[in-house]
Amino acid sequence: MEPELVLTAPLRDLGGGFVVRRALPAPQRRMVSWFTFLDQMGPVTFAPGQGLDVRPHPHIGLATVTYLFEGAILHRDTLGNVQRIEPGAVNWMTAGRGIAHSERTPPDVRASGGSVSGIQLWVALPKAVEESEPTFAHTPAADLPLVEDGVRLVLGEAYGARSPVKISSGMFYVAATLKAGARLRLPEARERAVYVAEGSLAGAAAGQLLVFTPGEVVVEAASTARVLVLGGEPSDGPRHMWWNFVSSSHERIEIAKADWKAGRFGAIPGEHEFIPLPDEPPPPVRYP
Repeated sequence: MEPELVLTAPLRDLGGGFVVRRALPAPQRRMVSWFTFLDQMGPVTFAPGQGLDVRPHPHIGLATVTYLFEGAILHRDTLGNVQRIEPGAVNWMTAGRGIAHSERTPPDVRASGGSVSGIQLWVALPKAVEESEPTFAHTPAADLPLVEDGVRLVLGEAYGARSPVKISSGMFYVAATLKAGARLRLPEARERAVYVAEGSLAGAAAGQLLVFTPGEVVVEAASTARVLVLGGEPSDGPRHMWWNFVSSSHERIEIAKADWKAGRFGAIPGEHEFIPLPDEPPPPVRYP
């Protein structure tokens, strides 16, 4: 089956030489199932003394999912969690009614220099739990099911396996490394997509997101390739997205903006700076 849509993720420079590819949201497709945002980080190599510094910033109404291919990131949040994430593990942070966090290069890696690359996703929370208490969970790489050689189930259920990561909606997320000529059958779902992080598939290059309709789909690696498979049931309605906030209610986003500006998200132990609310933000985006 041919894809319904092929999107090429544009490059965005976040400063300091840190470049991301943002596949979602896109003008042609704002969401795939519950997935509202897909950034590919790096790969970027830092000199000794330098590193990633994403200062404290807020979220509501979503869960962030961080999965690395290379390097390490140190997560801190307003709940007091301090967690180092390394390749193959997954950080799942439920923002709910509101949380703030920072993401930085760990001190030992910063001292020696090193590279980092990986994926960060945002997952919209079902309306019934959009205002739930914020939580954070880290799952080591060894606990994520390896369903076949090079194919790891990060979230949800697929290929007869279930990830131990507790999620709030019907979806799946698979990370696969394929050798040239290898084929991968996609799990069946009403909505799904394949993102090519490295290498190429037959008919798709690195940085492209392929969106498929229901039906049997098998993709083939044209070279050694690293791909992500995302999918599941459609979300329970449209979402608004502004800066780092996702909600089914535009009014709720306005409240979150005021709360961040007034410092009502709480403090992160060990952090003494933050990303201010944008002065001239773009208009709210409603999707799908």
